[in-house]
Amino acid sequence: MLALREEIIVTKQRLHALASLAIGFVLALALVELAATAWLYVEDGHHTPAAKLFERTRNTYVRDLTPDSGCRFVDTLFPHPYLAFVHHGNPPCGATNVNDIGLFNDDFQVVKPTDRYVVLLTGGSVASNLGQTGAPPAPRFLEEELNRRYVSPDGRPFLVLNGAAGAWKQPQQLILFSLYATSVDAVVTLDGYNEHYYFRTGVPSRLEAPASSFLEVNPFVAGERFGDAATGWLIGRVVGGLARNPLLGHSHAAYLVIRRLEAFARSQERFGTNARTSFAGMFRLPEDVRTDGERLFAVQMDLYRKYARGIEAIARDHGVRTAYFLQPVPAWGKTLSPEEKAAVGDLSYGPVYRRIVDGMLALRERGLPVYDLGDLLVDQPGTLYADHIHFAHELRGESRGYRLLAARMGERLADAWGLRRKS
Repeated sequence: MLALREEIIVTKQRLHALASLAIGFVLALALVELAATAWLYVEDGHHTPAAKLFERTRNTYVRDLTPDSGCRFVDTLFPHPYLAFVHHGNPPCGATNVNDIGLFNDDFQVVKPTDRYVVLLTGGSVASNLGQTGAPPAPRFLEEELNRRYVSPDGRPFLVLNGAAGAWKQPQQLILFSLYATSVDAVVTLDGYNEHYYFRTGVPSRLEAPASSFLEVNPFVAGERFGDAATGWLIGRVVGGLARNPLLGHSHAAYLVIRRLEAFARSQERFGTNARTSFAGMFRLPEDVRTDGERLFAVQMDLYRKYARGIEAIARDHGVRTAYFLQPVPAWGKTLSPEEKAAVGDLSYGPVYRRIVDGMLALRERGLPVYDLGDLLVDQPGTLYADHIHFAHELRGESRGYRLLAARMGERLADAWGLRRKS
């Protein structure tokens, strides 16, 4: 009997110890969560629910491609022999509404259609959203605007081919147009933001260097950094799993951990290598150029203008109409709402971006129809930007920001191409 009492006492002591340990663990987690919440409150200037913070880990273009799935943006990509990377529609992570060349919407025809006036819209993810990224009934903003308000040069209804993709920049636009110049009646570029990254002092690569997505879908090219690519892939899986967890997905501490993991993953994407033949070496800038801000800007500006002039030369040879648009950015031309300020990130690139715009507008002297969209949102109140560059989407893909963008571009295209306005 005595032994039984002693065993009961020992059991109770163990239970008390476990309970104390559990309570201590819970309290420690609560303190960590409280500290993380306070840190983010100071950082944002207001309280932001963790679920909204997790949305910042993926921009709207990525979220639209991988809704509620375990797939990342890179899992939707496919290597292309000339365009670096496009998308695929293959399970389990294929994007919806992918056409025959790995972009979105209508297939690209070898022979120009006779029943539609075909406009090729090319650029990065903003241009892709303007053309339509999601499956119907997502709006085809520019095509709808042109058909609603204008008559094409030969009276046929407009068809806007979506020739854009996330992280694309020159010369991908030029290359795509070169491949299909005989299949379209007009070409429109909408770009500038993705290109601006290569104008920052210290950038080691020429403007032509593909985004890191190219290395993700071409591990052989990655060479010595294959292990880093695998590390980034694994971290991406961990990040995705944490963000979708019902409990951790509402934790500010988990968000800070994820943000740190993603920063580490991005650090693995550097192109440094000692190999004689390497991806980095193909596009490397001389040391005296990349360390001199003014020389770097001049070199990259000449390259950017060269590719626009290349499009113009091919277009004139094939009788294709052209227009070139520099996209609006949160760093200039809009009074940002509190929600936008929390979402758009660092805006210090504004002055450099405006210099790029001025440099491209100089091409008007050569007869190129180049347009600045920087003042598009000057008098527009409310929240339009959902992240660092993309406009917010509403029900069924509707978007006030993309509607405004399409309307302004329609007006400029009417001026450039002499379009007759419908009554």
